[in-house]
Amino acid sequence: MSQHLSELLSGLSAIEATLLVVLVSIVGAFVMEAVVLRLLFQYTRRTETGLDNIVVQELRWPIVVTVSLTGVYLFAQTPAVADALVVSSEDLNTFFGRPSVSVGIIVWAWALNRLVNRLVEAVKDKGSRFDFAPVFSNIWTLLVSIGTIGALLFLWGIEITPLFAGAGIAGIAVGFAAKDTVANFFGGIALYFDDTYKIGDYVVLDSGEAGTVVKVGIRSTTLLTRDELLVTVPNSVLNAAKIINESAPNRRRRVKVPIGVAYGTDIDEFEELLIDIALDEPLVLDSPRPRARFRQFGPDALEYELLCWVNSPLKRAKATHNINRTMYKRLNDADIGIPFPQRDVHVYSSSGAPPAPQSAPAEATNGGVARNRDAEFDETDAEDDTYDDLVGDDVGDVGDE
Repeated sequence: MSQHLSELLSGLSAIEATLLVVLVSIVGAFVMEAVVLRLLFQYTRRTETGLDNIVVQELRWPIVVTVSLTGVYLFAQTPAVADALVVSSEDLNTFFGRPSVSVGIIVWAWALNRLVNRLVEAVKDKGSRFDFAPVFSNIWTLLVSIGTIGALLFLWGIEITPLFAGAGIAGIAVGFAAKDTVANFFGGIALYFDDTYKIGDYVVLDSGEAGTVVKVGIRSTTLLTRDELLVTVPNSVLNAAKIINESAPNRRRRVKVPIGVAYGTDIDEFEELLIDIALDEPLVLDSPRPRARFRQFGPDALEYELLCWVNSPLKRAKATHNINRTMYKRLNDADIGIPFPQRDVHVYSSSGAPPAPQSAPAEATNGGVARNRDAEFDETDAEDDTYDDLVGDDVGDVGDE
């Protein structure tokens, strides 16, 4: 075959021979694309998963280019071709062999980079762990780039050992100069494997920032706040910070609405009213069922807390607003008082003598029940002897209760 090829090319110039080989290689590549790859496409379209379609789409043109370059490479590696063109085999390999292999390396590196990134994007929608796709994609692109450069240097006979030594020294210098960038890089990797959050989660940082995660990069994470502001936080800071992910393990969140009611209120009626208010709110979920909890006896009111659930942390503020509005209206309609803090102020004259005692109003204006005093306390009524007689011998047992 080499003899026939030599006889065929001996009557052609170098340019004509080159064009002939390139033309034959391209024709062979398109024949393969028209027959083999089209049959493969028809097969993958019948499968349930779409991942094989992505693989065929991304590898289609690299295969065509590889077939074309294979003809050029074999052309350069045939000694009879060099004799027919009256050139040395080394020159033929330099001008045709190595360039064809170099183009093949670049094409396949580009294709593999796109293929992996597309597969990660496709799988990302099926599981939360792949929602850190930007970090993985950046790492993969970096590795492919380093591998491609190393393969090209080795192909062209460039000694890479001194480059590695120089890269080590440069790496130390860059490491000191860009230590924050390196910390952010490894912080992003740690966040990825910890599965701390994903794009779309609502997170709260210990520094006070809160927002929805809109981007996870190799250096930083971007949050969108409720004020429509973008906050960029370095990954190294996030890796060392306390993060509250309000969207995990699910987006359902509890709403706590405190409310105080006047002393003397029918608490059974009040609790039923609170639950009805929560059930009437469209943003509140029916399950888990809303609950009213009596927390404590406050100085001015019976302190309650209405507990209910919404299906997203972003709806919590709106639900609280609606419940407070409805609660105020319904309590007024039911003639249930909402107390407010009150204080007693005693005014003395400049002589230091207390004023004459006055009884407080029988009913407070805030819906509560006022406490009346019939007379001021007189110290003469609490002499030690009289106090001991009234209490008896059990005075020493009071502290044991």
